[in-house]
Amino acid sequence: MEANTQIIDLQSLASGDILQLKTYHFQGKNGTKKAYIQANLHGAEIVGNAVIYELIEFFSNLNIEQIEGEIILVPMCNPVGANQRNLFFSTGRYSPYDGLNWNRIFWDYINESPDLDTFVKFNINLSKEEIYYNYLTNIINSFSHKIQEINNNRNLPFSEHLRNVLQSLSLNANYVIDIHSSSVSAIDYIYSFDRRQKSTDYFLLEYAILMNKYDGNAFDEAFLNPWLVLEKKLNHEGRNITFDVEAWTLELGSGMRVKEESVKKGVRGIINYLTYKNILKLELIKPQNKTKFVLKNNLKHYYAPQGGIIRNRLQAGAKIQQGDTLYQLLTFEKKERKPTIIDIQSADQGIIYDVSTNDTVNQGEYILGIFPHV
Repeated sequence: MEANTQIIDLQSLASGDILQLKTYHFQGKNGTKKAYIQANLHGAEIVGNAVIYELIEFFSNLNIEQIEGEIILVPMCNPVGANQRNLFFSTGRYSPYDGLNWNRIFWDYINESPDLDTFVKFNINLSKEEIYYNYLTNIINSFSHKIQEINNNRNLPFSEHLRNVLQSLSLNANYVIDIHSSSVSAIDYIYSFDRRQKSTDYFLLEYAILMNKYDGNAFDEAFLNPWLVLEKKLNHEGRNITFDVEAWTLELGSGMRVKEESVKKGVRGIINYLTYKNILKLELIKPQNKTKFVLKNNLKHYYAPQGGIIRNRLQAGAKIQQGDTLYQLLTFEKKERKPTIIDIQSADQGIIYDVSTNDTVNQGEYILGIFPHV
């Protein structure tokens, strides 16, 4: 089947050029569910564009009966970040205009302080489907009201405009997948949320970070948080409901790199997940192993104790024991007669999941991260 495409004008430039998004829509013959997949929100995290290309090719070879509902794909979802450079290096993690992290700009319905107690009171005895529809309607209406309040003379900062465009495409989805990578060098893993652990297994990745601590206004958090809050409210009133609404951030490899093995894992996992969710009518791969979860607030990060040059650093994916040497730090203190080497040992047992790419560090700069006890 052929994708329906849409061009969205995103930003007009001083030169007269226009930055645009291109969205790809695959609409099945039946079904009402919706999946939304985007990539490259952070400029250096390019691997998701390759994943989306492979997905477009794959979906294009399906027939209309093999898709239930709608799948929307948005590669290069942030062209400002994707085009940002410092010398040879893609940066694009922060807006060059206002300094905001591109993945901390999103609108969360809960920040509008909705009266959930009243909502629960009037909906507690309705069916799960009716509660879902009523709550989604409230979310969409609140978002639409914010859009309608925009004064064309005052207008908006670009980061808010980008937010509005991306969330207008995704707020009514059942499932959103935001494809990232590390900004540095890392293994493949996924971010998961409470009460969605079972679904995580169907992405067929070995590791997941379970979000028990929020940084606020990230794309996946802003989408799912209103539903998590409602689920807790309903549970407190005796209705144990988990809505068929899920959000995922895939972390596939390293920044400024397209590692083909990471692309294959991402494509395979997304197709299998959408099959599990009955959006794709394909043969399901049942997970052979359970995903290994690490609580977000249990991640262990190592920073340089002083400035110097890193040598013999262990790489992402290395399994380590407490006391193992993680790296050596070559220091050039002015008081010493000659340079010295310091061995930095691990305070944790686990696996190195993330490693900085610069072997020159100042005191307090990031070196590596560890998933403990996995």
